[in-house]
Amino acid sequence: MKTLLFTVALLALAVLFLGIKIFFIKGGKFPNTHIHANPEMRKRGITCARDDEFYR
Repeated sequence: MKTLLFTVALLALAVLFLGIKIFFIKGGKFPNTHIHANPEMRKRGITCARDDEFYR
């Protein structure tokens, strides 16, 4: 039982730390890591396979 409680507490801390920008900064949001949001990828002509399927 101690191990289970420790694990749940550790997971709760991990979620809190991962979402610290979301929870505590007004207007905070997760960074967009999608390929179309990366200017270097666009400059090289690299696109997402999903975008190719849906938009072409």
